[in-house]
Amino acid sequence: MQTELSRKLGVEYAVFGFTPFPAVAAAISRAGGFGVLGAVRYTAPDDLKRDLDWIEAHVDGKPYGLDVVMPAKKVDGVTEADVEAMIPEGHRQFVKDTLAKYGVPELAEGEASGWRITGWMEQVARTQLDVAFDYPIRLLANALGSPPADVIARAHEQDVLVAALAGSARHARKHADAGIDIVVAQGYEAGGHTGEIASMVLTPEVVDAVAPLPVLAAGGIGSGQQIAAAFALGAQGVWLGSLWLTTTEAELPSPRLIEKLLAAGSGDTVRSRALTGKPARQLRTEWTDAWDDPHGPGALPMPLQGLLVADAVSRIQKYEVDPLLGTPVGQIVGRMTSERSVQAVFDDLTRGFEQAVDRVNRIAGRSAEQ
Repeated sequence: MQTELSRKLGVEYAVFGFTPFPAVAAAISRAGGFGVLGAVRYTAPDDLKRDLDWIEAHVDGKPYGLDVVMPAKKVDGVTEADVEAMIPEGHRQFVKDTLAKYGVPELAEGEASGWRITGWMEQVARTQLDVAFDYPIRLLANALGSPPADVIARAHEQDVLVAALAGSARHARKHADAGIDIVVAQGYEAGGHTGEIASMVLTPEVVDAVAPLPVLAAGGIGSGQQIAAAFALGAQGVWLGSLWLTTTEAELPSPRLIEKLLAAGSGDTVRSRALTGKPARQLRTEWTDAWDDPHGPGALPMPLQGLLVADAVSRIQKYEVDPLLGTPVGQIVGRMTSERSVQAVFDDLTRGFEQAVDRVNRIAGRSAEQ
């Protein structure tokens, strides 16, 4: 499971693991992959510094990276309060009515809600980078198009590779033109924000579109056999996110949420705007149904929707309100049937990869004899 890209980064397996949990990121790197910490939830620089310090102390000197969400184009002078003021009162009332319908309690007086989706904002993302570039990260990934040109230049000055996610060959070519180093071809099956093209179609299209840039395949990958298939399609590695949610190192806020993930099948997800305003694959719940109902107000555009529902999502998770309880996750959730350590996941991935390669070699051998 080594490629030119994995050798360049000094990792044993060409498996890039995206996760919001520092313990998972460190475990992925220790297991021989490349852990990538998601930074969008860090609104305070000191919090990100604390967790990067922790990773440094637990990664055993192995390489790791950071994933941010920042637009290529900057909008000056816009604060979170400015954006909050754009949210219509009717949408606020819809949230209140939906929570009341399911009896979701209020947070205790003075209790802060969970993290708010503000990492998309230019000034927040740049403070994250100011912290991150003080650490020996080897990769900076951006989930919202190509990073601004000055960010790409700054990363390259510090010998940090830059990756960007793409849902089409057209998007991938834009990334290549912007000077990024790695394209993550994220198929329709993926958890979180994703496009409309399936991985089997998307991966080879992107490989051809940006050659010779390395491509990572993402979306619907959770076994060694699928990794072998991605390599056969031209990818130099895989980008896995959902698979780590049910590892023992993960820190999901709700035990019931873990149970729902373990019980879910591959058909139990939906691409919905309910969470952020952009189509994001997640568990289908009565919360997503309410926002997707044509008789409702409909989701607001990003970032208004994320700010609107942040407190509500925190309440739903804290009180484990089952009909509404969900999380971003890909169709690979159907394979996530037990809690395992990150190392156990890697053992399974490598075993499945070897079996797939052996199977193909046997087929090729028989063909050659004929």
